[in-house]
Amino acid sequence: MIPNILAIAGSDPSGGAGIQADIKSISANGGYAMAVITALTAQNTQRVSAVELVTPAMIGAQIEAIRSDITVHAIKTGMLGSAEIIRAVLGAIDGLRVPLVIDPVMVSKSGHRLLLPDAVTALREMLPRATVITPNLPEAADLLLMPEATSRDEMAVQAQALMRLGPQAVLLKGGHLAGAESSDLLATRDGLHWLDGPRHHTRNTHGTGCTLSSALATLLGHGASIADAAARAKRYVADAIAHADALTVGTGHGPVHHFHSIFKDTTA
Repeated sequence: MIPNILAIAGSDPSGGAGIQADIKSISANGGYAMAVITALTAQNTQRVSAVELVTPAMIGAQIEAIRSDITVHAIKTGMLGSAEIIRAVLGAIDGLRVPLVIDPVMVSKSGHRLLLPDAVTALREMLPRATVITPNLPEAADLLLMPEATSRDEMAVQAQALMRLGPQAVLLKGGHLAGAESSDLLATRDGLHWLDGPRHHTRNTHGTGCTLSSALATLLGHGASIADAAARAKRYVADAIAHADALTVGTGHGPVHHFHSIFKDTTA
């Protein structure tokens, strides 16, 4: 069976992040991608220059249109933008007993804030509905009102603190830590599990968070366990980063190569 995966996120016209990255990642991992748009952005590989949020009513209508006709096997949320949108999404997905991956998108790689500060409280209220949340270190710090973790020990403390906010699992991304390894930490009710991998040196990492959370949702939609889905999603993203320099997209932080396994690549 090919699972139907619903991505609820903002649009990136440059194609590297947001709903465009979600669609690519879901497709590359064997899912059928569906997309509910929460925001329009004007952005490229260098900066976000404008953001326009979709009305909560329209977001709810998009979700209802899908629910009325199509079986949804897993959901991923990305950029939600405001407290009103978060609550509209929660209401619209109420009753869908499928895996939910929440990527708490707050700030773009270029530093543009994508979640209004008053919406962070609403996002915290959404976390008990999540199967997995996938914050990076700055996002975890925002959610916890704590300084950003700078070591594996501090990551462990923050992952456990995030678990107390109610999700079934936390995949805390450690890419902001210095070092040769790229270490993520999966916290579940069974304990802490480190997912280590080599760090690939490239500036082309735009959309890695969107890509990871969409891959994770797709693998959960296939029926994988949280631990297996997290490990496989991390490997997929690592390979997409390793092949990113095969693309020539923009002059800033370019995208990862979502379809590296099917494109001919002579650089890797």
